[in-house]
Amino acid sequence: MKMAPEFSPPQEEFRTTQERVYFQVRDAILRGKFLPGHPVTIRGLAADLNCSPMPVREALRRLTSERALELSDTRRVTVPTMTPEKLAEICAARVALECQAAEQALPFVGRGALERLRQLDARVTKALREKDIEEYVTANLDFHFTLYRLGHPHIILSLIESLWLQTAPLQHLVFQRFGVQELPDRHEDLLGAIADGDVARVRLAIRQDIEEGLGSIPAEELL
Repeated sequence: MKMAPEFSPPQEEFRTTQERVYFQVRDAILRGKFLPGHPVTIRGLAADLNCSPMPVREALRRLTSERALELSDTRRVTVPTMTPEKLAEICAARVALECQAAEQALPFVGRGALERLRQLDARVTKALREKDIEEYVTANLDFHFTLYRLGHPHIILSLIESLWLQTAPLQHLVFQRFGVQELPDRHEDLLGAIADGDVARVRLAIRQDIEEGLGSIPAEELL
């Protein structure tokens, strides 16, 4: 019997229950609380999130349009599986967008922001050392998006989030099966490049981080 995913409490006040439910389900997907092929039911989510079916239905509609979830011909909602072709396309798109977001953020990384990024990277390193999958996923997510938000992006950030939503379930499944101790960590290279204000090295570190991370997914996990 599958355990229900754990939903983090909202980190901010939302104007409507619909917004709260959407962001909680989205956050759970990003943090690997749903796995590929996992069925998602309106009734089950409504019970887990203590709300009526209506906001859940709207959240699933939005997440399906963002390709975080998939609607089959039988109207069944599931977490999508992945093909090699789709993964390669997502990888290329992430490299392009995240390199741009990191470069855009670079002028806004002051001493305080750099220290915050170093603290987040220390959490990533500690999680890798202790083989703590949940903490690794959370800290890695926070590290990247803390950096990208410094550049005050609008369109780019939503596109990046959509791409992360599509790969997070598969990556988490791989972490559960194979662990996180062998994952490459390019954050130290990235932090050094940020401290030096070196755009080319920032872009290189981001590209290597993405390609090596997604490249660690074994071929047998893809359709």
